[in-house]
This record gives sequence, C-alpha cells and structure tokens, in this order.
Amino acid sequence: MVAVLATIFIASPLTIWGIYAIGEYGIALFILTPLLIGLVSTILLGHNRTVSTKEALQISFITLGVFTGGLILFAIEGLICIGMASPIAAIFTLIGGLTGKSLVNKRPDHSLTIILISTISIPITAFSEKENTSNRLHTVSTSLIINASIESVWHNVIEFPKMEEPSEFIFKTGISYPINSEIKGKGTNAIRYCNFNTGSFVEPITEWSKPKRLRFDVLEQPEPMIEYSLWDINAPHLHDYFVSERGEFKLTKLPNGQTELTGTTWYRHNIKPSTYWKIWSDWIIHKIHTRVLNHIKINAENAS
Repeated sequence: MVAVLATIFIASPLTIWGIYAIGEYGIALFILTPLLIGLVSTILLGHNRTVSTKEALQISFITLGVFTGGLILFAIEGLICIGMASPIAAIFTLIGGLTGKSLVNKRPDHSLTIILISTISIPITAFSEKENTSNRLHTVSTSLIINASIESVWHNVIEFPKMEEPSEFIFKTGISYPINSEIKGKGTNAIRYCNFNTGSFVEPITEWSKPKRLRFDVLEQPEPMIEYSLWDINAPHLHDYFVSERGEFKLTKLPNGQTELTGTTWYRHNIKPSTYWKIWSDWIIHKIHTRVLNHIKINAENAS
C-alpha cells in the first residue's frame, strides 16, 4: 500500500501539472509517466528485499489501475481517452516494473537516484515537447463504389438528410459522429454545414467542380468526443488538439453507370507519440468517412 500510494503521490501532481499547466499530451504523459509508475512502485516494494517478476508486475499494474481510477474519479480524464491510451500505458508500465525489479535486485544502492531521474525527466520532457511541436498535416482517404449516376451522387454529396442512429461500436463510446449536412448557396460562395452530434463543422467551399469535385476548408469544428465520466469533463484535449483543416469529395464516373466516391480529410493533431495516436485518428476518420459515404450511397441508389 505504501508503494502504491507513494508512487501515485509522485505521478499525480506531475500529470495534472503537465495537462493543465503546460497543456501537453505527449511522451511525458503517455510513456514516461507509465514507466515511472512501474519503476517507482517496484523499487519501493523492493526496499531491503528482493522482488520476483510476478511481484513486480502485480505492484506495477495495481498502481496503474489505482492511478487511472483516480483520473476518472477526480474528473481529470474520461473513459474513452484512458481506453485509447491503455495499450501504450500498459507496455511502458510493464517495462518500468521489470526495470525496477532488476535495479532493486542487482543495484539497490542506485534506486533513489533512478527515482529522482525518472521524476525530473517528466517535466523536462513536457517543456521540451511544448516548445518543439511539429503539427504535421495528415491525410486520410476512403473510397466507395455507388450504383448510381455521378449527377445523383453529387446531389447527395453537397447535402444529405438525417442519418439513422449509428450502430458502430466506436460511436457508442463517445466519439462524435455525423448526423446530416446542409449547404447555403452554390459554388465557391457556398458554405456547407456537416452536423455532428457534438456540433457543426462549418465548411466554406473552395472548389465547386460539379459533378466531379467538392473541396472545402474547415472554419469551425465541434468537440471530437463526449467523455464518459462520473462528472462533466472539459479536458484540454477536447479543444484544438485534433484539428480538421480541409476536406474533399471526389467523384469519378465509371462504366455501367457507376460512380466511385472518395472522401478525403486533411487534419493535424498535437498529441504524441504521433505514430501511435495517428493509428487511432486515421481509424476513427475512416469510420466517419464510411458512415457518410454509405449514407450517400443508399440515398443516391434509392433515387436512381
């Protein structure tokens, strides 16, 4: 119990400070903090005694569980964010626990130094990440074949009626999903509104090549998710950490009256490690694309 509580006493202020004071979701939070949780809890458990691999893993993951439970209990983060972060957190908690076990069994005299270094490394890394944000532009495209004319598909691209409630599991977890779209005006003076359950994307049209291409910028966007929690959560990652820059619908006329419809989104996210979080972002965007494209397909084919 002492090992668990002492570790949480170290990790919690660093986490809250990193999220709310520095405003950084990155390696310090998702890699170094789980590493510290496994490392420090195991070292403290092994004070003046040896630690087995089983004991190291038990204390590491008990501490991680209590720590994440506290994040939910005190409205710091919600279930969906913790669930998405859990694979990478589990890996580095495991590494921390095994490293701590090796230290206390072979070089116990270095234990305090390692705890201090691992603790100090978190704020240093958070500051460094904040000052070195690459914010690279990412692209996601999804295509679908529709058994309808290109004109019919175009009509349903620029605006489409209300969709049915989503059946996909991902949208039942709190990830926002599209409901319908509407457009005000025509041509490059038009503004398209893609309405989600959390609000509306405001999309000024930048290219109106009827019936082959519709391009738009994203002027405003809603929150990307609704965090499930015991409390009302307004975590910083809900604002400006995932930014949709622009989008496009490309229509290609195929033989036999078919149309290939491709939806593309260009986006940035300020969450690290970028390689890990890009997997989640790309997958979620593909799911959103698929929901929209299938809806357009159904309406265009029914109208044909």
